[in-house]
Amino acid sequence: MRAWIGTAALVAITMLAQAASAQSLKHGEQLLAHNCASCHAVGRSGDSPHKFALPFRTLGQRYPIESLEEALGEGIISGHPDMPEFKFDASDVGAIIAYLKSIQQR
Repeated sequence: MRAWIGTAALVAITMLAQAASAQSLKHGEQLLAHNCASCHAVGRSGDSPHKFALPFRTLGQRYPIESLEEALGEGIISGHPDMPEFKFDASDVGAIIAYLKSIQQR
């Protein structure tokens, strides 16, 4: 009986972690869709609306995705005038990084 309860608890914890992870990915996707999709392709496919804006699924080919954490939290400032400055809360940064990692092309 104890083994069954332990197994059931482990399954429940795993399911909760997966749900939280899926929720975090969805939140990251929504943040990028709201703030960035007018210029960048933010999904696994499609072209960027702005012809010079990188699709986010290729960011990992240029930068380690984790290296974007600080810029997202402190404010991304780009060298070109088309891009506004963005700054996100720490919990949002984690969701964005998780989502970006999930869509990278190898």
